[in-house]
Amino acid sequence: MSILHEFVSLIEGEFDNSQQIEELKALGRTDFPFAEHVNTVCNEKITDIPPDFGGIFMVEESYYTSNGRTHSSPHLFCFTEHDGVVTLSSYDIPGKTKDFSWKTMESVSFNDLQKSQKFTPAEYRLQDGVWEGGSVSMFSPVLKFSLFERFSPEQLEVSESMEMNGKKTFGFDQPIIYKRKSR
Repeated sequence: MSILHEFVSLIEGEFDNSQQIEELKALGRTDFPFAEHVNTVCNEKITDIPPDFGGIFMVEESYYTSNGRTHSSPHLFCFTEHDGVVTLSSYDIPGKTKDFSWKTMESVSFNDLQKSQKFTPAEYRLQDGVWEGGSVSMFSPVLKFSLFERFSPEQLEVSESMEMNGKKTFGFDQPIIYKRKSR
């Protein structure tokens, strides 16, 4: 199996942080969101992919529930590999962005896909059996998005934060720890 396929196999599937939520509740904490990730490879929904293109496209559906309200955050990513480094590039969601998911994604031509101009590609390297990486993106001159992730067969560890004018507007004091629900 190629490095890229091994990497994608770690993150493809359904994950949630229910174990982390239970551990935090036992400590008296109720301020952390319940989070779910549904990561699905979607190359079959993309036509006209060049024969020499070795990337793997994935729809990431993220759902965050706190205070009884659920917020969804879908993304279209492409993973590529060069010299053992896996790169995640974000793409603008094609077509209808409302309620975007793998199930609702319509067939789209590779030629019509647009890389996100705001997102700085994240790079991941294998360190002692764990993939680590991330990026810092300036979504605007005053809006900074920071991403750091660690992926292993046991869990996905995700730290994300947004800062506006240097003040944190989104993010948590510890990473979200996702465990696999199913494949």
